[in-house]
Amino acid sequence: MLFEAATFVAASLIHCGVMIAGYEHQKARIAEGVIAIVLLIGAAFSWIQPTWTRQAGLTAQGFALLGTLVGVFTIIVGVGPRTLPDVAYHLAIIVVLVFGLIFAKRI
Repeated sequence: MLFEAATFVAASLIHCGVMIAGYEHQKARIAEGVIAIVLLIGAAFSWIQPTWTRQAGLTAQGFALLGTLVGVFTIIVGVGPRTLPDVAYHLAIIVVLVFGLIFAKRI
């Protein structure tokens, strides 16, 4: 979850214009920041209370996947950013989140 959170932090910073100029998008920045925070909270809960690892992983990654699918929907309808890096990131992080959910379910 820390890796997933880090990628959402990076995506949020990119949409802020901090890491790369030209990809600013306020709504994407906010959504990615919220998803990163949820993943970090999930990781913290799993570290603080190991018996919560499974539930924290399923909840945080499930939220992240749902948010990412909303992002894909906004790309499809033309509301969200539609650059090649945005599309590629969404597709890649969906795969990572699905594998994370499968892993969390098996714990």
